[in-house]
Amino acid sequence: MSATLATILKELDPSIRILIVERLDGPGLESSAARNNAGTGHAANCELNYTPEGIDGRIDPKKALAINSSFERSLEFWSSLVEKGRLSSNKFLNVLPHISFVSGQNDVDFLFKRQQILSRFSAFKSMKFSMDREELNQWAPLVMEGRNPEEVVAGTIVERGVDVDFGSLTKSFIESLKSQDDFEVAYCSTVVDLFKIDKERWTVKLKSPSGPREIITPFIFLGAGGGALTLLQKSSIKEGSIYAGFPVSGQWLICSEKKLTNKHHAKVYGKPKVGAPPMSVPHLDTRWINGERSLLFGPFAGFSGKFLKYGSRLDLLRSLRVNNISSIFQVGLKNLDLVSYLANQLMQAESDRFKDLKRFFPNAQEHDWELSIAGQRVQIIKATETGGELKMGTEVVTSSDGSLAALLGASPGASTAVTIMLEVLHRCWRHKISSDSWMKRLKLLLPSYGEDLNANDELLNKMRKRSDALLDLI
Repeated sequence: MSATLATILKELDPSIRILIVERLDGPGLESSAARNNAGTGHAANCELNYTPEGIDGRIDPKKALAINSSFERSLEFWSSLVEKGRLSSNKFLNVLPHISFVSGQNDVDFLFKRQQILSRFSAFKSMKFSMDREELNQWAPLVMEGRNPEEVVAGTIVERGVDVDFGSLTKSFIESLKSQDDFEVAYCSTVVDLFKIDKERWTVKLKSPSGPREIITPFIFLGAGGGALTLLQKSSIKEGSIYAGFPVSGQWLICSEKKLTNKHHAKVYGKPKVGAPPMSVPHLDTRWINGERSLLFGPFAGFSGKFLKYGSRLDLLRSLRVNNISSIFQVGLKNLDLVSYLANQLMQAESDRFKDLKRFFPNAQEHDWELSIAGQRVQIIKATETGGELKMGTEVVTSSDGSLAALLGASPGASTAVTIMLEVLHRCWRHKISSDSWMKRLKLLLPSYGEDLNANDELLNKMRKRSDALLDLI
């Protein structure tokens, strides 16, 4: 997220001075690292939780359309950087069909209804539905092999999907930025404190290998994944006082056996169990990690007091305040299904995780898979007039004067980074972004800027053709 914002700012104003502070010894090693996230280019092609079904049976497509257009915006941005020579298109993207797979008549009916509604929109016009077992076997052979022939199954497919190595992309951003003037990354550096010293400036105190350091700056962006909440609390802005966080650790089963990786070429998402939260959506994915193909299945949740994978077990305790403890308890009482899910996940043995895999991939062999610890996600809890509210998406928090912004939350996260960073610019740099010079540069960077892609089929198709060509997505 921080690398995306820094890249946009440098494109809009090459003379701007930027410092990125990183706790670890390299870029993209925490939430962005390939093993720490699903690597899905979230476009709502296959993620069923982005099209909720109401109690009246109606499916709401609004969130899916918003996420799809946000991902197209990210593709457009990356395309422009490739065109300018800032990025190499083959380092972080791999074309991969996005598939939804369900079993049981109720879920099959839901999937058919979802496809019928989404395919009316140009963004999802290519989505195909099938109950034909032979066709499904061509789409996802590992999912179909060994499955009970009497089981009612169905799937949808969108061929234009991608796997994204966000760690590699982050490194590419940083390498490009380092080749420009007035840019610095301070690795192995920790923010000890940050506070406003006057109406226009902040002081950031750092602990680094070379000793303590103080930075004076007019603007701060907190894009530290789960660690952003702790930094937001250090800032003491009143807009951050209404937030709390609850960390959820992640785990995957990973397979590198070529006999399997060569057979599966898709991201296949299912439906969570009844009563399970959206974060538990099971999926069997082809992944490229360090240039090598592998299979990933999960996610499995756990609990750790850490806000970051390489954080402290005391992070949760240190984040507790008088004004946010009640919100955490209220959310727990309102979301007993989530509490139950986490408790069950914590009690899972290795054999239980493998049983979940077998439901998705009937012929799976335990010896082909290993457990891998993924990144931490901090579920955001927000105090409202009606009590604590659990926020499942991403949330931008800004100070009233626009001098500080923080990004909280998780999915769809990195896939929609460009849209989120544009929101940060509109909130914190509103006078600059409306200027002629910035607007001219922004339109070159994002030719469709200011347009509603879901209301302009011609523009969407033109934008996709450009991205496909520049990013080798054909």
